[in-house]
Amino acid sequence: MMSGIGHANPLTAYDLAELRRRRSVKWREHPGDVLPVWVAEMDTPLAPPIAEALTAAVARGDTGYAEPGALPEAFAGFAARRFGWRPDPASVRLVPDVMTGIVEVLRHVTGPGGQVVVNTPAYPPYFSWIPKIGRRLVPSPLALTAQGYRLDLSDLERRFAGGAEAFLLCSPHNPTGLVFTDEELLAVAELAGRHGVRVISDEIHGPLVYPGTRFVPFATVDGTAAERSITVTSASKAWNLAGLKAAVTVYGPGAGAELAMVDDEISEFSGLFGVIASEAAFSEGEPWLDDLLAGLDANRRLLGDLLAEHLPEVGYQPPQATYLAWLDLRALGLGDDPAEWFLRRGGVALYAGPMFGPGGAGHARFNFATAPEVLTEAVRRMAAALRV
Repeated sequence: MMSGIGHANPLTAYDLAELRRRRSVKWREHPGDVLPVWVAEMDTPLAPPIAEALTAAVARGDTGYAEPGALPEAFAGFAARRFGWRPDPASVRLVPDVMTGIVEVLRHVTGPGGQVVVNTPAYPPYFSWIPKIGRRLVPSPLALTAQGYRLDLSDLERRFAGGAEAFLLCSPHNPTGLVFTDEELLAVAELAGRHGVRVISDEIHGPLVYPGTRFVPFATVDGTAAERSITVTSASKAWNLAGLKAAVTVYGPGAGAELAMVDDEISEFSGLFGVIASEAAFSEGEPWLDDLLAGLDANRRLLGDLLAEHLPEVGYQPPQATYLAWLDLRALGLGDDPAEWFLRRGGVALYAGPMFGPGGAGHARFNFATAPEVLTEAVRRMAAALRV
């Protein structure tokens, strides 16, 4: 089933008993007999360069306050090698996590009550944090076609023309796994430039793109809107570092005014271990990342095979990026929140679709960044629950 990957696949390192000893929210949120395939954590060991860097920090008692160190240069080097993007390290700022970075950027580029356009379904924290800072989230639904989700440029133009101040672009998209094409991003840049909309691009899943698809950082697209854009990203998803608290904001060459407004105190809420781990990830973690992507690619295909065999009514479009599958469960007749039903009746924890806003009812998000055996058991449990 995992032919050609073998022990190089980080997803096969731990059995279920070992995973259940973890203390992260993925494994502690639900009772011990539940299989958790919900929150965006991976069931992998640390990449060896990261483990070595953190072990060395512990050995020297290096547990004080964070400072950016060489993280800006490490990220810029990774972006150049991986994406052909060469951001100026001087334009890179340390923040604790991507959502904090987004919030701080929105405070600077929008005013109180400003409209922030978001493609829906969307990452759930957008719906809580944007109103918390006194801005208004304006949904722009993705278009569902026979080939899967796509950006609805006509709807996006209507939202921009309706007074939007900012567009929060999630690229690659969570939860659908959609990777936007060069042409789509160029069209977004043109629309944003025409209507004076600032683009903030959440690119945390950028390193997790599968063969046959190319990730394009928004900042590399032609046009003034891209030059004035601000990217927010992190090593946390690709290298499983969410608990270590470090991310970066990257200001385009036309965003100098906002760069000058950055409060350096924000970076002090980051974790030093997060900075150390992220430096190692971006500088030395690509071989491990390539092994991970091979394992994830096999898992996204395995999930499709399992659903076709056990749950053929479920709609599943293999994601172009991320380790998150957006499942259309409406044909099963389980109501707006089928994740609640599968948790209660099947002992499988999915991420509830309604949490992703408009377009989420009747859906659930499935995290397949786990061992193939755990993935297989989760689908079998879901199918068995429907037969009871």
